[in-house]
Amino acid sequence: MGRTPSDGERRAVVVDGRPWYVANELLAFLIEIVALGLLCWWGFASGGGVGVSVLLGLGTPAVAAALWGLFAAPRAPFRPPLPGVLLVKGLVLGGGALALYGVGHPVGAVAVAVVTLVNVTVAEVFRRPAPGGTEPAPGAAAP
Repeated sequence: MGRTPSDGERRAVVVDGRPWYVANELLAFLIEIVALGLLCWWGFASGGGVGVSVLLGLGTPAVAAALWGLFAAPRAPFRPPLPGVLLVKGLVLGGGALALYGVGHPVGAVAVAVVTLVNVTVAEVFRRPAPGGTEPAPGAAAP
């Protein structure tokens, strides 16, 4: 017979009655880090001399991180309505996929874009209040 998981083990997979919430949030964080890395890679690979490469390689991910921190992070100081947040996420995360395409990996770019789109969709659905509830899921920004 199999053993029954304890309450602590069950909570690792289910948060607030929503399965896979924590796993999806961890994936979201990894996607954010990968997007910054891809923007960095694209910047350094863009050519145009050492100065331009360094500027793009460090500046592009720095601007993306600043945009994310100001407008899309869970505790962003300037949290716009959902369409604004999704616009920033599209710019930063979609920019990562476009950057991968720009360095010559179109299949990888499509894979990154699909995983990102699914992750953001699942995250936004799970961050909404549970049916019949008024409180957002853990990690959701306050209205």
